[in-house]
Amino acid sequence: MRVLVTGAAGFLGSHLTDRLIGEGHSVIGVDNLSTGDLGNLAHLKNDPRFTFEQRDICLPFDPGPVHAVYNMASPASPPEYLKLALETLRVGSVGTENTLAIAQKYGAAYLHASTSECYGDPLEHPQTENYWGNVNPVGPRSVYDEAKRYAEALTMAYHRSRGVNTHLVRIFNTYGPRLHPSDGRVISNFVMQALRNQPLTVYGDGQQTRSFCYVADLIEGILRLSRSEEHMPTNVGNPTEFTILECAEAVLEVTGSKSELRFEPLPQDDPTRRKPDISKAKRVLDWEPKISLREGLKLSLEFFKSKV
Repeated sequence: MRVLVTGAAGFLGSHLTDRLIGEGHSVIGVDNLSTGDLGNLAHLKNDPRFTFEQRDICLPFDPGPVHAVYNMASPASPPEYLKLALETLRVGSVGTENTLAIAQKYGAAYLHASTSECYGDPLEHPQTENYWGNVNPVGPRSVYDEAKRYAEALTMAYHRSRGVNTHLVRIFNTYGPRLHPSDGRVISNFVMQALRNQPLTVYGDGQQTRSFCYVADLIEGILRLSRSEEHMPTNVGNPTEFTILECAEAVLEVTGSKSELRFEPLPQDDPTRRKPDISKAKRVLDWEPKISLREGLKLSLEFFKSKV
């Protein structure tokens, strides 16, 4: 197949590109490099099945006939989307519609990378796809949360009114090689601090929870969803829940670091709990993650060491 991947130079986009090329497909990778890194794609430079275009998907473009579109384009780390607030809203709205129009024109399957942040600071735990969320629509994080929620509405409108074969994946916390070392999320923060023998920054009391999915598991779930008949949002993530303090303990164990903990105030609207209910993914996609947190941290360690 000929496949379009937006956000191809990003953490998830580059891993998805690798997987698609490994399956024998041709990939047109598009990224404006606002947060992406061409180093994530350097190993594909001479691969005839891969073409890279630096472009802003908020401007109309036509990649030619494609069989599938994977829309992975958006700043995803809090420091980046807070800095690129308007750009984040624009790529979730205008950029998403431009890519949906491409899928409609060529009869391509379409997958939009949505997020667990659609649930906000959830009042339902664990989070099922039927939960409508508890999101502050005007808080600092709203530029990301509402961009993703609008993109979901837009994707479903193209499915219902224009017959596009769409899929919506709600991605939970994911980590692994190529996660930017200054990404601002807990795994990259902790691992880099541990490797530098700096104190690990814990926000709040450390009792808030996250569920961490290794990138290879996530990509498998995304591909299965994109090739399924499921059109409604589907959680893809690891349901094993850790407190932030337990995550810090795992990082210290895997890195062998003697770093201590430093506690800082909890950022506004930071979710206190996060755990996906993946019953639907198990049933519809026959998917569940296989790699534990400690195993995934070990698989990621050489990458992070190269960034110290």
